[in-house]
Amino acid sequence: MRIVSLLPSATEIVCALGLREQLVGVTHECDYPPSVLDLPKVTRTLIPHDASSLDIDELVRERLQTHKALYALDMEILARLQPDLIVTQALCDVCAVAEAEVNAAAQVLPGRPRVLNLEPMSLSDVFDTLKLVSQATGRKAQADALVAGLQARVQAVIARTQQQVRVRPRVVHLEWIDPLFNAGHWTPELIDYAGGEDCLGNKGQPSRSLPWSAIVEAQPDVLTVALCGFGIERTLEDMRILETRPGWGDLPAVRHERVYVIDGHHYFNRPGPRLVDSLEILAHALHPGIHPPAPAAVPALNYKHVVKGIASTVS
Repeated sequence: MRIVSLLPSATEIVCALGLREQLVGVTHECDYPPSVLDLPKVTRTLIPHDASSLDIDELVRERLQTHKALYALDMEILARLQPDLIVTQALCDVCAVAEAEVNAAAQVLPGRPRVLNLEPMSLSDVFDTLKLVSQATGRKAQADALVAGLQARVQAVIARTQQQVRVRPRVVHLEWIDPLFNAGHWTPELIDYAGGEDCLGNKGQPSRSLPWSAIVEAQPDVLTVALCGFGIERTLEDMRILETRPGWGDLPAVRHERVYVIDGHHYFNRPGPRLVDSLEILAHALHPGIHPPAPAAVPALNYKHVVKGIASTVS
């Protein structure tokens, strides 16, 4: 089987199921595992590489209103790869090639490849997508073992939270800063499992824009920032925008130095196997004395320590 992935999380799922050698094409954003970096890229972005967060948001809104895609398929490369299966998603037109474009492309490609859409809204849905891909590729045994291992890690976090966490901090988790977006989908669930209380939670619902006043009113004990598509360095640049907001210094999370910056490009915003890493990162940030660091993940950075130039992560 020749597989093309149109989503970084799908690429991670395919590889986690032991199908790396059958993966023949990926998107321009797929960068994990590192072995996929040299694969042909079948998409390109219309977002300028030097665009500000506000510019990106305005471009996204414009494209959604006009039903124009943010990402485009390279049909020449796609036709040359002759895929049997294209794995994509219909959850968010901002995050990938539009569903209609993918389906239209499949109709004209040689062999008319099957299109598999992944649309998880919760952590359990993510596990279901692993099984869905395995059913399409004949990897049921691998998926069963993978999901069992991931679920065991989740249950270990939940057990520690239930047995040892006495006080749940109030948490706000942002996935965009300019404008502000509060994370939805699976993130409120992760906060709960990790031993926090989501102040602005919209569990199982899409992420939503909110005014700064909503955060001030929520008075979070902890503020976590994992910007969609951005790594640590770019996120730190945008944190300066938050610091200019009225009342920033009065937030409990800021006063008590509990603002954490997380690599949102690889964690929280990719609904694949590393969503469990995201849970472990968050759990350690909220309760470092109870939850150990995520074994193979980039930890959350204490923003105040970064500003002070202290080489420290969570404390």
